Amino acid sequence: MGWIEMAIATLRSWTLAEIAARFDLSFQGEAQTTITGIATLNNASEHDLTFFANPLYREKLRDCRAAAVVMNADAARDYAQACLISAQPYLAFARIATVCAQHSTAQASGIHASAVIAEDVQLSADVSIAAQVVIGSGCEIGAGSSIGAGTVLEPGVIVGDHCTIMARCWLGAGTRLGDRVRVHPGAVLGSDGFGLAWSGHGWEKVPQLGGLLISDDCEIGANTTIDRGSIDNTVLEADVRLDNQIQIAHNVHIGEHTAIAACTGIAGSTRIGQRCLIGGGCGIGGHLHIADDIELTGMSMVTRSLTQAGAYGSAIPVEPVRTWRRNMARLRNLDRLIRELMNGNKHA
Repeated sequence: MGWIEMAIATLRSWTLAEIAARFDLSFQGEAQTTITGIATLNNASEHDLTFFANPLYREKLRDCRAAAVVMNADAARDYAQACLISAQPYLAFARIATVCAQHSTAQASGIHASAVIAEDVQLSADVSIAAQVVIGSGCEIGAGSSIGAGTVLEPGVIVGDHCTIMARCWLGAGTRLGDRVRVHPGAVLGSDGFGLAWSGHGWEKVPQLGGLLISDDCEIGANTTIDRGSIDNTVLEADVRLDNQIQIAHNVHIGEHTAIAACTGIAGSTRIGQRCLIGGGCGIGGHLHIADDIELTGMSMVTRSLTQAGAYGSAIPVEPVRTWRRNMARLRNLDRLIRELMNGNKHA
């Protein structure tokens, strides 16, 4: 096992029966089977736990050497080895890994000597403040929260309980985080929105006076940027999950349980509903409304409101280049051809 696998896959020793009882799962196989690691189907050894959720990996399952595999009941009927049975095997595996894995990233509570903290900052119990952190006047840090090295909290930032803010993040004045929020390295939260007014001779900056409210259980990916509101607040409701390198403009409102993949950009004052799934590289225009339970495929461009739940897409799937060029040439002529057809029908 390589050093990367060792860093992420170490467990305390569990038996198959202990895991099944802890996570309310049924199992087949020897109850005292020992599990000490987590691995993929490809790399699992005789003491590892893995999962099987995608039928495309059935061939790999046949050759798997894992101590046990998390799978659904249909797959378990055809599997002769030890397994844990769940209607949602990937979700069950994620929960097991979260509870059992010993993550080395956790910081011990305490304040590093190089941290710069204003005198009126309120620090709750068991907080962890790493090296070269700067915390401005009026900030509040909730119990059990950790602030990574080099992170800056401008005045008036409020961080809830059990939050994790990783290295070199920047939180602007008035940003508020709920409980159990996780912010990955390099994120910028509460920066000025892109507010400009044309004077006739040049651009004049529009003051950005709102804040940023991030609710409980949200996760913000690395190098993601979320702007503060221009007057009202930018808002993320509970359990919003943002991937890396996403841009969210001022006054955007994102509903609970929505997940957004990397490199998506959302323009100002757009409202995203609850439980939406937005693929990577999407562009969503400003002042739009995206209803609840919308799914956008990757690279989609949204220029109008979407008011009905369902799946939408606009990107052109990849084709062999010769086919793509022919299709693009025909697309450029489409308007002319339709006009000629319509004129022909008028004269018929």
